[in-house]
Amino acid sequence: MIAFVFPGQGSQYVGMGKDLCEQDPGSRQLFERADTLLGFSLSQICFQGPEDELRQTKNTQPAIFLHSVALGRLLAEIKPDMVAGHSLGEYSALVTAGAIGFEDALRLVRLRGELMQHAGAVNKGTMAAVVGMLPEVVQQVCQDASEFGVVQPANFNSPGQIVISGSIEGVHRAMEIAKQRGAKLVKELVVSGAFHSPLMELARDGLKRALETTAIHNANIPVYANVTAEPVIEASEIRELLFQQITSPVQWEQSVKNMVRDGASSFVEVGPGKVLQGLVKRIEPGVMVSNIDKFTDLKQPAIQ
Repeated sequence: MIAFVFPGQGSQYVGMGKDLCEQDPGSRQLFERADTLLGFSLSQICFQGPEDELRQTKNTQPAIFLHSVALGRLLAEIKPDMVAGHSLGEYSALVTAGAIGFEDALRLVRLRGELMQHAGAVNKGTMAAVVGMLPEVVQQVCQDASEFGVVQPANFNSPGQIVISGSIEGVHRAMEIAKQRGAKLVKELVVSGAFHSPLMELARDGLKRALETTAIHNANIPVYANVTAEPVIEASEIRELLFQQITSPVQWEQSVKNMVRDGASSFVEVGPGKVLQGLVKRIEPGVMVSNIDKFTDLKQPAIQ
């Protein structure tokens, strides 16, 4: 069985999608539709940058989403049996699964990016990667640091790789404790906010109104949700999980394990970069993994 997985924020790069639009008229039309819908040239930011502008959360999120959906369209002959996306990538997965239309999802993703960027400016926070610690130990580290400020696990990415998120004071204290307790590596990340933490409540509440008025349908194939790591089909559940997702940890490691449990033997990362490809290999070394980022990647035997 084939699983498609879609990347989240951090995988963007200047030039993304340019070759698709040069070589495929359908991709060019999709990028033009996005520009018209958003009222500014997202395609120009994708193709030419500058990098600082592409890195702004309000632009990064729709850029990655657009690139991923365009690539997914080129893979239309391959029918995945299940899908998942890392944080923002969940929206790309839901479009592929037929649960949300492209234009509705693009509006949501742009709003989500704006709201998260605003929440990050209002409630200053940061994130840090912790390598070489068990999940329960990281949980305890965050708990012990919480008297200094908000801090919690944000992404359970792969065995021994967990990202924590929260207030600057809380995260810095947790970083110190993690080092003291034997973490192999503790590294603060360059981010514009404390994603997947309570400091994103402002963004979550803003998104709630948009989710309530967006047409969401039952998915055609199982979508493994970030919040629960379990497959979801029902529209009402999808809506609620997207609402919860902004302040909840991303259960990526468990999502991949559960997809394998349910029969996935081949994973295709659809979107910019190879971040998820690397994570899937570490989580489940026995599965086939490939990625499609550029037009030439369509010729790979693994995705024929």
